[in-house]
Amino acid sequence: MKRTAFILAILILISGVVAGCAKSEEKVVNIYTDRHYDTDQALYDKFTEESGIKVNVVKAGSDELLERLANEGEDTEADVLITSDVGRLYRAKEKELVQSFNSDLINEQVPKHLRDNENNWVALTVRARVITYALDRVDPSMLSTYEALTEPKWAGKVLVRSSSNIYNQSLLASFIAINGEEAAAEWAKGLVANMARTPEGNDRDQMKAVVAGEGDVAIVNTYYVGKLLNSSDEYEVEVGKKIGVYFPNQETTGTHINISGGALTKHGKNSESAIKLLEFLTGEEAQDDYANANYEYPVNPKVEPSDLLKSFGEFDIQEIDLSLLGEYNDEAVKIFNKVGWQ
Repeated sequence: MKRTAFILAILILISGVVAGCAKSEEKVVNIYTDRHYDTDQALYDKFTEESGIKVNVVKAGSDELLERLANEGEDTEADVLITSDVGRLYRAKEKELVQSFNSDLINEQVPKHLRDNENNWVALTVRARVITYALDRVDPSMLSTYEALTEPKWAGKVLVRSSSNIYNQSLLASFIAINGEEAAAEWAKGLVANMARTPEGNDRDQMKAVVAGEGDVAIVNTYYVGKLLNSSDEYEVEVGKKIGVYFPNQETTGTHINISGGALTKHGKNSESAIKLLEFLTGEEAQDDYANANYEYPVNPKVEPSDLLKSFGEFDIQEIDLSLLGEYNDEAVKIFNKVGWQ
C-alpha cells in the first residue's frame, strides 16, 4: 500500500513537471499595432491555426505605441511592431526601439526597395497617394502632376487633410528627397493657396467633400477609395461611385507610395515566432487577403492586386529609398508650419 502511494506521488510530481515545461514552452507572439482592420485579426487567427503560435494584440495610436515601447524598455512584452507609414518605422529605428533581423524567406517574398536597407523593417502592404476627382466635373485629361495642382485653374478646388497627418508629411518628404527643400516649399505654399477649405477630416472625408461640391479634386490614399466602395453605408458607396482615381507624375517622377510594415522590437522575447509571423504576413496567402479584403497593394510580386485595384490602372512609382520619407519628416513639418498648412 505504501509502495502504491509512493509511486502515485512520483507520477503526480512528474506530470506536474511536464505540464510546467509545456506551459513554459508555449509559443506566442505579442504585437503592438496601430492598424485596426478586421482583415488583420483574421490573418493573425489564421497564423495561429497554421503555426500553433498564439497571437496577442495591443492596439493604439502609433505615437502612443512608440512611447510605450520606449518607456517599457527591456520589460516590454511586445515582439512585433506593426504600423502604417514608413515614417513611423523610421522613427522607431532611430529611437532604437526595433532590431535588425534576417529571413531568407522574407527576402524572397518582398522586393529590396520595400525592405529597410539594414533589415530593421519590412513592408506588409503598399498604398499609393493619388489624386481623386469628381467624375461629373473633371476630365482626367485636365490632370497631370502633384505640382500642377498649384496652378491657378485649381484655385479653391483642392481638398486634402491636415499637415499633422503623417501621410501628407511623407508625401512632402518625398518631394524634398526628389526636388529639394525650396521646390517642396513652393509646392506646399501653392497648394495651400488653392485649398477649397481649411483641412479637416480623413481621406474619406475629402472625397465626400468633392462629391458634395466643396472642391473638385482630393489627395488621398488608394485604399480609402476601396473602403468607400465596399462600405456598409450606402451614402459612402455612392460617393465612391462618383470618384475617379488618377495616378499623378507618370511622365516625370512617379506616383508617391507608402507602406504598412512590421519590425521586431529590440527587447522582444519571442523573436523566432515574430519572424515566422512576418514571413506568414508577406506570404502569398496573407498578401492575397490584404489585397482583396483591405484594398491595399501586395508587396509580394507573386500576388496580383485585387480586381478593384486593377480597375484603377497600372502606374509607375517614385523610385526613392523609402527611408528618406522618415529622414526628411522634420523638414516637411517645418515647411508645413511655414506655409500655413493647418
